[in-house]
Amino acid sequence: MSLSGIFPIDRWNFTTQSMLNILSEEEYADLVANQSDQKYLKGDVIFREGSVPAGIFLIRSGKVKKYKVDNLAKELIIYVANHGELIGYHAVLSEERYPDSAAAIEDSVISFIPKEDFISILHRSPAFTHRLLKTLSHEFTVLANTISVIAQRTAHERLAIALIVLREKYKDDKPGEKDIILNISRMDLASMAGIAQENVIRLLKEFKAEGIIETEGRKILIKDIRRLVKKSNYK
Repeated sequence: MSLSGIFPIDRWNFTTQSMLNILSEEEYADLVANQSDQKYLKGDVIFREGSVPAGIFLIRSGKVKKYKVDNLAKELIIYVANHGELIGYHAVLSEERYPDSAAAIEDSVISFIPKEDFISILHRSPAFTHRLLKTLSHEFTVLANTISVIAQRTAHERLAIALIVLREKYKDDKPGEKDIILNISRMDLASMAGIAQENVIRLLKEFKAEGIIETEGRKILIKDIRRLVKKSNYK
């Protein structure tokens, strides 16, 4: 079921997939001419906050979490990137160190693209540069909404919004299928919602008892998206 008309998913989710679609065949070929592919297992770190960027990353398959870790080693997931998306470009553009970390939340194949090739395409393609600026602007709106959720929403609402956003990510894996199954650890779900893991477990049981979701191990099947949207209390 589409979220159109019942929840403004664009305010909570952004994608960089469309940036690459703007490139010509020649430009895309030049961008990936020196790429190197690497397999990452679930939990493997792709880059760490504070490290110096040597390039950007294109997710060929799988999913990646971007996250921050506080001085108490508590993790907060900022964003979940899907296959076809770019990550790591913020640090390259700003010529600074990575502002966050990235790790695979499921087995993934990711291409590394040297920063020289990325910058070269930016200089050659005004359309690509424009699309990137548009994406960055929308990304800021999404991150501002994410911050407001953590600061102002209840645990029920935070978890509901996190599940709705994840549903959109996993829906892209199997377009057209009725059942959308989320495969994510309770720890990652807690980090994404900004609540304690034990609260996530308790709330998932409540959602299950109400018939909103079904669970099997770490897998979550969203059965009633309308009621989940109601739980988010979005107005």
